[in-house]
Amino acid sequence: MAVVTVLRGVSHGRLSLLPHSQLPIVRPRNRPNVLRIFARYSQAHDLFTTRLQDRLEKLPKLVEDIVQTSLNTGPRGALRLAQGVQAVVGVGSEWLQDVSKTANSSTGLPTQLQLGLLSPLYLRKLFERMGATYIKLGQFIASAPTLFPPEYVQEFQYCFDRAPAVPFEEIKTILGEELGRPIDTVFEYIDPAPLASASIAQVHGARIRGTGEDVVIKVLKPGIEDILVADLNFIYIAARILEFLSPDLSRASLVAIVKDIRESMLEEVDFNKEATNVESFRRYLEAMGLTRQATAPKVYPQYSTKRILTMERLYGVPLTDLDSIKSLVSSPEISLITALNVWFGSLLACESFHADVHAGNLWQLRDGRIGFLDFGIVGRISPKTWAAMEVFLQSISIEDYESMASALIDMGATGKDVDSKAFARDLEKIFLSIQDLDTEVIVAAARDTNTNANTVAANVAFDERQMNALFLDVVRVSESYGLKFPREFALLLKQLLYFDRYTRLLAPNMNMYRDQRIELVSNRRQRNIYQ
Repeated sequence: MAVVTVLRGVSHGRLSLLPHSQLPIVRPRNRPNVLRIFARYSQAHDLFTTRLQDRLEKLPKLVEDIVQTSLNTGPRGALRLAQGVQAVVGVGSEWLQDVSKTANSSTGLPTQLQLGLLSPLYLRKLFERMGATYIKLGQFIASAPTLFPPEYVQEFQYCFDRAPAVPFEEIKTILGEELGRPIDTVFEYIDPAPLASASIAQVHGARIRGTGEDVVIKVLKPGIEDILVADLNFIYIAARILEFLSPDLSRASLVAIVKDIRESMLEEVDFNKEATNVESFRRYLEAMGLTRQATAPKVYPQYSTKRILTMERLYGVPLTDLDSIKSLVSSPEISLITALNVWFGSLLACESFHADVHAGNLWQLRDGRIGFLDFGIVGRISPKTWAAMEVFLQSISIEDYESMASALIDMGATGKDVDSKAFARDLEKIFLSIQDLDTEVIVAAARDTNTNANTVAANVAFDERQMNALFLDVVRVSESYGLKFPREFALLLKQLLYFDRYTRLLAPNMNMYRDQRIELVSNRRQRNIYQ
C-alpha cells in the first residue's frame, strides 16, 4: 500500500495528496535569506525615496541660486566661458603632446599624465592660462594645506611667481577714472615702472602735489573685478550642483570651502577693506605704545577708492637682507625680537593679524623701525582657536608635545577619540625635523673701487616648498587622527615658520619660543591679568 502524506496546499487552501516520493523538499532555512534580501531592498528603496524627496525639496533653492548667480554674472559669463574653453584646449594639447612622448615607454604613463588635466601639474597650468582669478585660487590652494591634498599645495606654490605688468597708459586711465580729476592735479609725479606686479594689482611710486610726500599707489588691474565675479560665480554654481548630485560632498563642506575662497578673494580686491586692515593695525600700535618700534603705511583716504589705494611710502630692506640691515641698525637680533613682539601682540590686541609676513612684507626701515606692509591677507581668530593656540604656543616653547597634541585636538573638529600620546610622539618627530631644514645663507664678497675695501653681503634664501612640506607633515599627521583645523590655524602656523627662518639668519642662537625677551600670547594675557 502506498504511503500517502497530507499537506495543506499553498494555493486556495486545497489539500494535496501526493505519494511520499513525490513530496517537494521544503528548506525552511532559505526563508530568512529571502526575508533579508527583501528587507535590504526595502531599506534601499526607503533610502532612495528619502534622498529623492530631500533633493526635490532642495531643487527650488538650487535653481534660485543658479538663476540669481547667473543674473549677477551677466554677459561677462559667456566671454569667460569662451576663454575657459580656449584655455582647456591649450593645456589639453600640451597634455596630448606629453602623452605621445611617453607612449612607447615600457614603464607606462606617469601618474601625472594618467590624471590628465586634473593632475596637479596640468591643473596649475590651466589655472595660469585662465588668468587672475584662478591664479589667486591657486595661491589659496597653496596656502591652505588643511583643505587640499599635499601634491596640489606643493605644485600651486608656483602661482606666487611675479605676474606680468599692465602698461602704464592703462594704469593712468584707471587712476583718472577713480580720482575723478586730472592725475597731475593730485600727483606731482608717478613712476611709470611698477615697484611690484601681482596677479590682481600693481604698485607704482608717486609724489603728492603740494605736500611733496612720497607715496605708493596700489592699482587694481583692469577688468579684474568682472573676471573675478564671473569666475567665482561659475565655481560656486559648479560646487552647488556637485553637492546636489552627490550629497556626500556636503560632509566635505565643498560649498562652504568655495564660499570661503570667494569671500577671501573678493576681500583682497576691495582696497577699502585693506585700508581698514591697515588702519586697524596702526591703531593697535598707537594703543600699545609701539609706534617708535614699528609702523604700517599711513593711508590717504582722499586719494583711495575700492580700486586704488594710496599709502605712505616706507623705505627699507626686507628682513632677509642681513648686510643691509646691519648698515641700518646695530643689532639685527633686536630688530627680529621687535618684529616678533609686535606680531604676537597683534594676535591678542588687534582686530586682525597680518597673515602674510614673508620677506617682501616685513621690512627693516631706514629709521630703525620694523615696517609691516601689504594687509591684503589678514586672519581673524575665533575664541575656541584662541584658547587652543595659547596652549600650543606654550607647548612649543617648552617642547611639551603632549600639551601640543591636546591643544591641536581641542582646535580640530573630530568625531572620534584620539590617541593623544601616539599623536604627541608623531608631533615630536615632526618638530625635531625643523632643526634639519636647510637654510641657505648666501654670502657675497665685493671690493669697493673707491675705498679699495672689501665688503661682505649676506642674505638668506629658503625653499618655500620645503617649508610647506613641513607644514603639510603637521597637517597630514593630524588628519590621520581625524582632525580638521580651521583656516586661521593654517595662517598662524605658516607665519611662525616664516619667523623661524628669519631667526636662523638674524639670531641663529636664539629660540624664539623660549627667549624671555619675546612675549608670547599667554605671557601677555597673564601680565594683563595682574596689572
